[in-house]
Amino acid sequence: MKHKAIAASLALLLAPLTACGGSAQAGDGSTVTVTVGYQSKTINTVTAGTLLRSLGSFEKQLNSLGDGKTYKVDWQDYATGAPITAQMTAGKIDIGSMGDFPLLINAARGKQLGKPTHLVSVTGYNLRGGLNTIVTAPDSKLASLTDLKGKKVSTSIGSAADGTLVRALQRAGIDPDKGIEKLNQQPAVGASALSAGSADALSQFVAWPGLLAYQGKAKALYDGAQLNLPTFHGVTAREDFAKERPAVLEAFLKAQAEATDYLNDHPVAAAEKVADATGLPAEVVYLYNGAHGISTFDPAIKPQLISALKEDVSVLKSAKLTGDVDVDAFVDDQYVKKALGAEYAKRLATAPPASASEVWPKGAEKTLGFKSPSQLLAYVSQHQAGIRAAYVPDATTGTLWFADKAIWVTDGKELLPFVAPATARAYVGEHDGARVVSYAAALEQAS
Repeated sequence: MKHKAIAASLALLLAPLTACGGSAQAGDGSTVTVTVGYQSKTINTVTAGTLLRSLGSFEKQLNSLGDGKTYKVDWQDYATGAPITAQMTAGKIDIGSMGDFPLLINAARGKQLGKPTHLVSVTGYNLRGGLNTIVTAPDSKLASLTDLKGKKVSTSIGSAADGTLVRALQRAGIDPDKGIEKLNQQPAVGASALSAGSADALSQFVAWPGLLAYQGKAKALYDGAQLNLPTFHGVTAREDFAKERPAVLEAFLKAQAEATDYLNDHPVAAAEKVADATGLPAEVVYLYNGAHGISTFDPAIKPQLISALKEDVSVLKSAKLTGDVDVDAFVDDQYVKKALGAEYAKRLATAPPASASEVWPKGAEKTLGFKSPSQLLAYVSQHQAGIRAAYVPDATTGTLWFADKAIWVTDGKELLPFVAPATARAYVGEHDGARVVSYAAALEQAS
């Protein structure tokens, strides 16, 4: 019955919506409207959505086509990937961006309805899975995944965050269907449920965990990077649109590459632009999209991401959300290869930057880097009134987190940060003399 309820819930989300209109087929022949579905607050997709729109790069690329047509871009903002898929299969969205699990549902739904779609590029990724986090209320007594047994956990079924929850529970020996009471909720609803006490934990994707932690409304229970499985968001396009207007799709992908370069070259300015467009705190945007943020942005479709996508199929099948998905047929890199030319091979070979500690001073247009978390704390202790945000990488997973929200461990002269309490305890258990200390104590030791 639970599987039927889940399937019915997803079907409702994917039911074609008729209120929105327009696609690349619209117009009088000389005017073409290209409809782009994006998720403004899912900031792992900004190079194909929020930032791209803010920079106007796509419109500039379209205007430079010189084919005698006038192009209009219709940007449609959604909270999750499911309604974007519904609109794509209804022929109302041409290009969309979403997470890895929704991408698979997009592929399955498109094939089922005879409206095939294809993965044409990647936006942001994390090779260990750190884009998804399970959080609890600030005063929660839950300290590990095993404590979730029998508890109410909010997530968005079929999302990447749901996939993280399922896999994490399985590794902890908990049946993800019977061991918890799963609440299928939109991110904002789940955040409210956590605050109200009607949910014991929340498993969500960017930027919700970081936002709630920053606001003091949640604390991390589980870092998705503990799975050590890649997670990413990508761009999908309707097959008929891509074949009919390949130059338009290539223009989009060139614009995405420009937005990616802008984000990588101007991470603070990019964070401010995204913050202005979404209402999210720039400090939270930078946590994910910064120079050493949780997310790495690159349009290249890397082999390890495709391998991870194939592994994701089994999770969706077990939840009765899809059948088999031919991932190789879904992936189509011809357009991004043509758009980027010789640059594509270079991007494909690029590795994520090494994790690092950073301080964002108030009023500064650049962050300050530090060789170690201890050095960062020493600086913060002397400049507390002038700090906008401080970020440190988890000592085990490398996942960036706010320094004042991290779990700190002292080990001799070293001060080590962790996103989740379980990983901090594991380190302490393996190192004689190491112990968990408060943030204030860590600052004092570093000063």
